[in-house]
Amino acid sequence: MTEMADGYDIVPPLPPRYRFRDLVLGEHYGEEDGRVRVEFFVDEQSFKERLQLYFIKNKRSSVRIRLFNLLIKFLSCVLYVIRVSLDNNDLPGAEEQISSGSYSSGTGVTTMAATPMPKQCCTKENAEPSIRWEALLWVERSPVLWVIQLTIAVISLIQALLLLFLQYKGNILQQILNIYFFLELITTVPFLITIFSEDLRRLFIPVFFNCWLAKMLLENLFNDLHRVMQKPHSALSQQLMILLCTLLCLIFTSWMGIQHLERAAEKGMSVFHALYFTFVTFSTVGYGDIQVDIWPSQLYIMIMISAALVVLPVQLERFGFLLVERQKQGGTYSQHRAESGKHVVVCATILQYDLITDFLNEFYAHNLLNGYSVVLVSPCELDNALRALLQVPLWAQRVVYIQGSVLKDQDLIRCRINVAQACFILSPRNVMDRSDADQQTILRTWSVKDFAPNVSLYVQILKPENRFHVQFADHVVCEDEFKYALLANNCLCPATSTFVTLLIHTSRGQEGSDSNSQWQRTYGRCSGNEVYHIKLGDSRFFGEYESKSFTYASFHAHKKFGVALIGIQKTDEGATIQLNPGPRHIMRSTDICFYMNISKEENSAFILRHPREDQQKEKTDSSKTTNYVPPENGGMTKVESAIASVGTLALELHHIGGKPGSPAASATTSPAKARESYMSPEGRESSGTSLEMMAGTSSMDRNHLMPPAGEDGDNGFLMPAAANRGRRPSIMPVLEMMSSDPEDEQPRDEKLLHAQKQVDLVDTEDVQLWDEEDPDQLAASMSGVRMWTKGTPPFLPYIGYTPALCHLLTKPKQFCCLELDQPCEHCSYRHAAEYNWPNNNIIIAAEYAALAMINFVVPLRAHWRPKHTLKPIVVLLEKRPDSSFLDCILSFPMVYYMIGTIENYDDVLRAGILQADTVVVVDKESSKLADEDYMADANQIVAVQTLFKLFPHVSIITELTHPSNMRFMQFRAKDTYALKMADKQKIEKQKGSNIAYMFRLPFSAGNVFSASMLDTLLYQSYVKSYMISFTRLLLGLDQAPGSGYLCELRIIAEDMWIRTYGRLYQKLCSTTHEIPIGVYRTHSHADNKSELSVTIEDDDNSSLGQSDERKEIASIIRMKMKKIDLPPEEYDSEVSDKRHKLSYVLINPSFDLKLEMDDIIFIIKPAGGPKTPSPMPPRRKFSSRRKPRKAEPRVEPQGSNVDTKL
Repeated sequence: MTEMADGYDIVPPLPPRYRFRDLVLGEHYGEEDGRVRVEFFVDEQSFKERLQLYFIKNKRSSVRIRLFNLLIKFLSCVLYVIRVSLDNNDLPGAEEQISSGSYSSGTGVTTMAATPMPKQCCTKENAEPSIRWEALLWVERSPVLWVIQLTIAVISLIQALLLLFLQYKGNILQQILNIYFFLELITTVPFLITIFSEDLRRLFIPVFFNCWLAKMLLENLFNDLHRVMQKPHSALSQQLMILLCTLLCLIFTSWMGIQHLERAAEKGMSVFHALYFTFVTFSTVGYGDIQVDIWPSQLYIMIMISAALVVLPVQLERFGFLLVERQKQGGTYSQHRAESGKHVVVCATILQYDLITDFLNEFYAHNLLNGYSVVLVSPCELDNALRALLQVPLWAQRVVYIQGSVLKDQDLIRCRINVAQACFILSPRNVMDRSDADQQTILRTWSVKDFAPNVSLYVQILKPENRFHVQFADHVVCEDEFKYALLANNCLCPATSTFVTLLIHTSRGQEGSDSNSQWQRTYGRCSGNEVYHIKLGDSRFFGEYESKSFTYASFHAHKKFGVALIGIQKTDEGATIQLNPGPRHIMRSTDICFYMNISKEENSAFILRHPREDQQKEKTDSSKTTNYVPPENGGMTKVESAIASVGTLALELHHIGGKPGSPAASATTSPAKARESYMSPEGRESSGTSLEMMAGTSSMDRNHLMPPAGEDGDNGFLMPAAANRGRRPSIMPVLEMMSSDPEDEQPRDEKLLHAQKQVDLVDTEDVQLWDEEDPDQLAASMSGVRMWTKGTPPFLPYIGYTPALCHLLTKPKQFCCLELDQPCEHCSYRHAAEYNWPNNNIIIAAEYAALAMINFVVPLRAHWRPKHTLKPIVVLLEKRPDSSFLDCILSFPMVYYMIGTIENYDDVLRAGILQADTVVVVDKESSKLADEDYMADANQIVAVQTLFKLFPHVSIITELTHPSNMRFMQFRAKDTYALKMADKQKIEKQKGSNIAYMFRLPFSAGNVFSASMLDTLLYQSYVKSYMISFTRLLLGLDQAPGSGYLCELRIIAEDMWIRTYGRLYQKLCSTTHEIPIGVYRTHSHADNKSELSVTIEDDDNSSLGQSDERKEIASIIRMKMKKIDLPPEEYDSEVSDKRHKLSYVLINPSFDLKLEMDDIIFIIKPAGGPKTPSPMPPRRKFSSRRKPRKAEPRVEPQGSNVDTKL
């Protein structure tokens, strides 16, 4: 007994398939399979109650009884059809019976009174046909068939009377007058009469009415089955079943009735002809080839048509109502489809057209996901535009919409969340209260985790202080964190928002390929670059660089394959991604390499050129001049041209020569030999000679790259020492590995970039100039006390914040000193000009001070930024900040806040817009209450347009709710070039581009940004799980040990000797070990006159009326300046020609891209690398009473209408 008890400790649950089997075959079936049957009995008081328990109350027994009744009703209808088919409709002596009035029944004779025939008063054609009434009463029925029908009738009658008895509740008349009980009596009682006489066995009985009883039983049976099986059923499918059964019953009743009534006619009607006539009649076709001849048949047809006109519309109305409700509620993702395929679930409060299209385009842009289905779950109804989108054949078979809430288990079952591959939970962005939106997202995340704990969660949260509630999710994107970090990096690295947006969008790089403009083709091709990863040991791109330095691998991979290696991740436990770990990192076969390319390596085909082509090319190159001629295809050689088609990239690669003494061979020498040959005069001279001979060859075949040669062999940028010796400066080769001894002398490059020359100048700066300006701190700095330090912020703004090392004040400021325009006992300044900051300030305008705004301050105060490059930050708020925000910014140098709006001229003047370098306008939450959805940005756009008109020198970066509204930014009606870009956007959208707005000039220049552009970051995380961590490192939100950071490098006139992007790549890798990843380029529209026949009219200078408008604006602003005690002469009303310039970003450009002056290079500096300051304009001090002086214009982030001037 003990063993038996132990064996039944764990009883497996009863599988669902046994329920229906027990229902049909009985509960005792299959007891030999070892299952234990437990029965529960109820002590009933009477026999009637026991019968009620078996026939009505017990679910299983009642279902079996209904199923049995349904089968016998169906069998009775089948037997009736068989009886009709066997009936030959021939009555013995019919003609004699008609004349004599007697009818022989075959076994007996029945005598009938002769009916006198009326005199024919009409013609023969109009004579009414005779009716054989006896044919309607008597039919042919075999004895066997009679026995079966009698048995079925007896059983049916007994069950009907028994149910009548059991369901009796005091009103017997109501139950007797029930239509179904009446039909039961008609089809069963006549069979009991036929028992008493053999002649009566041929009596006609309308058994075909049993079809209506079968319909009723079928409806009840389905209800009981769903109740027994404990599964929810669809009301729409139930109503559809009822509608079909009603239609079949009408057709069957009409069919059998017409066939029987036509027995009384002279011709009669066969079973098939009766069916044909019924279909033709009910379809309202009425061919007329078959007619009913006698009036009983005609009357019966009229009755059946009337019944159909009454019954069918009622059923159709119910079905239509349920169908409309079903369309509103969506469908159900079937269990079979969930088991046979893969699907993901997308949960959102409101399903907007742009949101869903962005998700679908980005999700299905990956070939691996084409077989997936997407289930949309939302409590709101679909709008007409989205409903029409989901009916497109491209999405109809892939996307399923379900109206419901993920907080309900029933709706989670409908979307099969337990077997889903992933669940995306998106926050409602267009809401007034972002905290309320996050609370809804948190509850949805908890509900899904509770119901399906194994499903992967991809959560979008708005405010960072709510992120720790969903920290258990697999991937979390906090919108405010990324938004403020992007805006901060935009102030230093122009168009960082555009760079990141293009990087996280899936594109094939085909945008602009058919354009006549060179910049559009290059910009569109480079926009196809994305971040991919591969294991070094499995890579053809990087496999040959095992045991070599990271910098060496990055440079040579870009030179050979055109891919940019930007980071690695070790396989050690707990290892994180490292951006540019530097030359001291030695590549291992187990390292995960992160690189930028148009396509991933697995989808690339490597096509080597034929050796004879290389030999022919060498002969051709040797006959050319030594002057370098850039390629005509915009910086991309034919050998390296990337052909991206359906995810496949074809690269034509050169054979790299390996002869001793060649430049290629020198690149693979040991570090000691490289230093010896580079540092010695003989080595330098021989290297210069070799480079001079190779100057005419392609830059792909060179390692020591030469600056461009001028007239008579002069490059125009020779250093004095080099000029005396008659040689040009070269670029040091990138070493395979760096000495592990820090004291080991490393080779130095004689020709430095302008930014590299500023290192010594920075070290000798007066640090007192960068301390705070109030008297107490100034006195402390003069006494030798250090006012600035590096560390992590003392106050954490929210739970889950990752502290970052940054510049801080040794002693935090007082609360009263934070408000810019309010004098206190420590500071008497009233506006920004009186602070006399050494650098131009940055203004960020927002509705209120969000805790996430700390992510705007920290990147601008990062520890690796030189102190002399830091810019003051003025936070312009409409609402007074709370103490928690003030606590967070107390310790940051040169960070202030001010109460005001950008619509108020006095506020922006006191905030220092005349000295401002950049103005950042953050989207307002209150604007979400606009009646029209796309009008949410109206206030922002008009306010920015006003600033653009009044202060044209300021670079304005604006955040919008809807990306489509960027076409209104800095709008000028006569800017025909911008209008041409609008047409370009339409063309690219028709081609199916996911980022058709990329050619809008404000976006390409980085002057506009929308948080919705970050949605694709969450979508890409399903395929690329590292994208969120990678982007956080790139923007400075996280700091990993050994990881580099994003910075910028400006190319000025002194650096033009570097000539090409590939030479710059080698220059940076060999000296400061920095990795370039992109170029921000600015040039005027006039440069495109040969490509575009476009004329540009300036709204401010095109007519005398516009000139008068500028004077009026200047007069108003100067009056405002006098009011707040600012010198009016500091306002410059002139409009710079930079409005005619356009800017764009090139991600991972080609090796031979020709550099232009004022190009800004996106670089990733190694952690702890050489100190190279960011390029900054000459430092200028502003005072409240300084004289106006003409300043040289600086190149700033520009779009079609951006103008920046000091």
